[in-house]
Amino acid sequence: MRLLSRRELSEGALRERLQRKGFDHEQIDQTLERCRSYGYVDDERFARLRARQLLSAGRAVGPALLADLKQQRIDEAVARQAMAAMEEEFSQTEVLRTLCQRRFPDFDFQTADDRTRRRVFTYLQRRGFAPSVLFQYFSQER
Repeated sequence: MRLLSRRELSEGALRERLQRKGFDHEQIDQTLERCRSYGYVDDERFARLRARQLLSAGRAVGPALLADLKQQRIDEAVARQAMAAMEEEFSQTEVLRTLCQRRFPDFDFQTADDRTRRRVFTYLQRRGFAPSVLFQYFSQER
């Protein structure tokens, strides 16, 4: 209960933490079953919350979002389902616009030198934005 009181965890992450603490597999399975029955652990809910959190902060989209969810021990099918649900709520272009306004308020693609363009593009690509989306966004910017 103490592990779940700090923040929401996926079932896989909770299993891993309990294993590190030395619990045996039978105890872990019983604990996870009880947590599922009480609604303390729900991978679908966790995936949607995590995806919403990352998208709203501009920290991950597309493949980077999927990789983050998988790193949190979310099944790929559940992760893709959460991503699809969030695509309806968040526009990738809006996330990109908000992130650029916050992180690079003075960046102008037309007047920036090559080094600055590469720095901005690399930063955004690490967040999961495809180069085609970035070029389209910056060509329509002005």
